[in-house]
Amino acid sequence: MLKGTLRHALTAVAALGLLATAAPGAAAAGAASAAAPASASVPAPPYGRLLPIADLSAQRLLTADQVAASKWGTDSPIDDPERERQVLEAVAEQARALGADPEATVRIFRDQIEANKLVQRGLYRQWEADPAQAPTERPDLSKVRLEINRINGELVRAIADSARARAERSCTGRLTVAALRVRHDRQLDALHTVALERALPSVCAPNGT
Repeated sequence: MLKGTLRHALTAVAALGLLATAAPGAAAAGAASAAAPASASVPAPPYGRLLPIADLSAQRLLTADQVAASKWGTDSPIDDPERERQVLEAVAEQARALGADPEATVRIFRDQIEANKLVQRGLYRQWEADPAQAPTERPDLSKVRLEINRINGELVRAIADSARARAERSCTGRLTVAALRVRHDRQLDALHTVALERALPSVCAPNGT
């Protein structure tokens, strides 16, 4: 359900109108804030608890560019079952330490991993079709993974902090708006937009529609 919703929302022209109403600085919000006292606090958007998950997912996807560049032209495969196992074990343990659901956390991270590989494969296809676009420098994969581990830790915490929002019936719609906001703010291209869609289907609990 979420995957189809995101696919249509992230690619539709109508998304621009949704962003205008969802993002800070929208005309209606601007008018309301102008009429309110300067000291009045701005209420958090209804998708606020889900926005960190969407944004951290996008950050994680952007590291896939460096991972792909580090592996390009080497014998290192895109699929790395041992690395994936280590990541899933680590995030499950972090979730337990936070009192969060490790099974839900692992489900979400499985999608994160598949989305990351989707970006890598997409970049490989681009570079094979046009070698001039291929990277000329190879990033240090160990340093890239340190950054991924940092993002993973923040994402585990965001998952733990959003348990209630992820279980609400409004989760799918609000997560879609959060993804649209992130796509706009981070100016994701088509490949990373599709990958963001792939990263999020397990975020909402089964009964969160």
